[in-house]
Order: sequence, then structure tokens, then C-alpha cells
Amino acid sequence: MKFLPLLLLLPALQACAPSGTDAATGERAFKQCASCHQVGASARSGFGPQLNGLFGRRAGSTPDFAYSEAMKTSGIVWDERSLTAFLHDPARLVPGTRMRFWGIADENEIKALQAYLRTFQDAR
Repeated sequence: MKFLPLLLLLPALQACAPSGTDAATGERAFKQCASCHQVGASARSGFGPQLNGLFGRRAGSTPDFAYSEAMKTSGIVWDERSLTAFLHDPARLVPGTRMRFWGIADENEIKALQAYLRTFQDAR
């Protein structure tokens, strides 16, 4: 009986955690990125580059952001595989990147983020 309060709380806790790989889940996950990155019609580069039209874009190529030399010369073209590797461990994929982020271990969270970012593929 002493676990009953925890069992009753479990559904509420599960509702708070990202669980899918869809764009809506990705939008919630993007909140951790939003302090540095923007998406959407009015997106601009700031502390980090804007992420509209990310897939198929060469890393370090957005004209309104001052990328590290490491990012500009990485040769990466963003796709699901390269973005997954970067989100897992930015410094491992691009040694010398200025992005200070510990990485995301959860594959579903990364898939959800990618689904969300794809909704801005044609945004300018």
C-alpha cells in the first residue's frame, strides 16, 4: 500500500516525458535548443545558427552566423545520420566546435527533434 501514491502519480509523470518520435514531441524537446537556436518564418541566427532548411545544408554555411573554423571545414552535409551523430556528441563529430552541449542519448528524442526540424525545411 505504501507504493499506491506513486502508482497513481505515474500516468502524470509519463505524460510529461517525451515519448514519441513525432514533430509534436520534437517541439517539446526543442525547448532545450531554443535558448540558442531559432526556427520558423522569423528565425535569425543569434547565439547559435537558425535551423530552417537544415537537412541538405552544408555545415557552417549559414551566412548570418560566425561558425568555428572546425564547423566550416567539417565537410558535413546535414542529414539524419550526421545530425544524429552530432546531437549525440557534438565535440566528437566536430572537434573544435563552439557548440557547448553535452549531447542527447535518447534515440527517440533525436528522431522527434528531427521530425520537428523537418517541419521548417521550407521556411525562410
